[in-house]
Amino acid sequence: MPYLNLQTNRQIGAHEAPILLKALSQGVAEILGKSENYVMIALESGKPMIFAGKETPSAYVQLKSLGLPENETTQFSDKLCHLIEQQTGISQDRIYIEFSNPERHLWGWNGRTF
Repeated sequence: MPYLNLQTNRQIGAHEAPILLKALSQGVAEILGKSENYVMIALESGKPMIFAGKETPSAYVQLKSLGLPENETTQFSDKLCHLIEQQTGISQDRIYIEFSNPERHLWGWNGRTF
């Protein structure tokens, strides 16, 4: 049940958004070694955001996944930053990523919890 939320001050156009969402969905599934059938991606573009005192393109990313191996977050960060930079043009040094590994009983789906 990986969930990735990408917030950025860069405006992502209507024609660009579906391509970005699909690339992130496939990328998250591959990076985490999970089925894309359970991956959810949310995109919030054009958000007022300042990073390091500048309004140049930046992003805040939240990645939540059950069983997220905490000892692999450095590798995940590298791959996600690369993917986001490749897809959006946002420099990797302007991306923050928050990883989270919720407990199974605190994540619901299909009328039940995991």
